[in-house]
Parts: sequence; structure tokens; C-alpha cells
Amino acid sequence: MESFTRIFQRAAERKGGEAALNDLLPVPSTPAQLRRLKDDRCLAEMTKCVFRSGFVWQIIERKWPGFEAAFRQFDVSACAMLSDEDLEVLAGDEAIVRNLKKIQSVPRNAAFVLEVRAQHGSFGKYLAAWPATDIVGLWGELKVRGDRLGGQTGRFFLRFVGKDTPILSPDVVRALVAQGVVDKAPTSKKALAALQEAFNLWHEESGRALCQISRVLACSVDG
Repeated sequence: MESFTRIFQRAAERKGGEAALNDLLPVPSTPAQLRRLKDDRCLAEMTKCVFRSGFVWQIIERKWPGFEAAFRQFDVSACAMLSDEDLEVLAGDEAIVRNLKKIQSVPRNAAFVLEVRAQHGSFGKYLAAWPATDIVGLWGELKVRGDRLGGQTGRFFLRFVGKDTPILSPDVVRALVAQGVVDKAPTSKKALAALQEAFNLWHEESGRALCQISRVLACSVDG
């Protein structure tokens, strides 16, 4: 496995220099910013990521005001109490995407947010307290405790609310394979542990956020 310094240099060469590469790197929220997240916005972003998955993102964005109205601005308690009859009505609402299985994820994820609120005070505080050295553990939490929040959906949710996380795009996976970290997109516990160890080492070397490391990895390989 190469040093992060060497990976960064190669990525910079491909992107026109260090300054140009640095301009491409995302900046995660601080713990203080995460703690200020509102639970309704966390549920809204979960829902947006669930509906975007396997769908045209632009359509979800265009219809998003309809989602906000249909799900009562994502008031967590109200969404958690949606009945089966309510969900059937929503499945016929042309203002949103009428996918019943995805619609059913909203009260389930609202219940997840409420459970976390009872334990940690808010979903934002829960995210702020989660250590970057075990980000794959947080991915697992979202998959097990949430609904339809496994894989890239959960990772995109974390990225969009500001939690530092890698995104395993095809280019990132290709870079990880080239580095000998994994042999394919990681899904097993062993592969995810290897991924976490590699990111921890690169973070210790560089001081870079996980999201920045993953972007540099993506830029270090031919697209």
C-alpha cells in the first residue's frame, strides 16, 4: 500500500497541480455543526437519499417541495405515527414519487431517529460523537437500525448532512483494489475492516478528513 503522500502527488498530477486538487476536496462539518442538526432535516435527508437510490436525482429534486408537504415537513413524531392507511394514500400522491416500499421507509426511519434521540439527545449529537476511526461501524448502524439505509444510500446520507465519510464510488474502489486494500467493492466484515484500517493509516499520515482521502483516491486513477 502506497503512502498517502504518493497517492496525493499522483492525483495532483492528473488534476493540474496541488492547488487544483485541493479545490476539489469536500469539507465535512465540525462536531459543533453536526450537533446543531435538526432531527427533521436528518429524516428529510434520509428520505431524499432513499428515493434518489436507483432513480433520477433531478426528478426527486424537482418534486421535493411535494415531499416536504406530504410528510409534514418531516416532523419526526408525526412521520413515525403514519398508519398503513396514510401510507396507501401517499402512494397515490402525484406530488411525490409513488413507490410504496420507499414511502414505507419514512415512518421506519422516523422511529430510528426517535430511538436515537432518546439515547443521545438528537440525531446530530449521535453523528457528532461517532468516531471517524470506526466509520464502517456507523455504516453498519444505519443499515441495521434504519430502513433502506445500507450501502451507498447510507453513505450519501452521511455526506449530505456533513458527517465525514468516504464515498465508495467506482473510482475509489478501483484505487483501493490497486492499493491491495480490497479485491472488489467491500461488503464483508473482513473487507470493511481492511478499508477502515487503510483510511485510518492515511488519516494518521496526512491529517486529512476521510471524505478528502476518498476524493484523492478517486482522482489518483484513470476514470
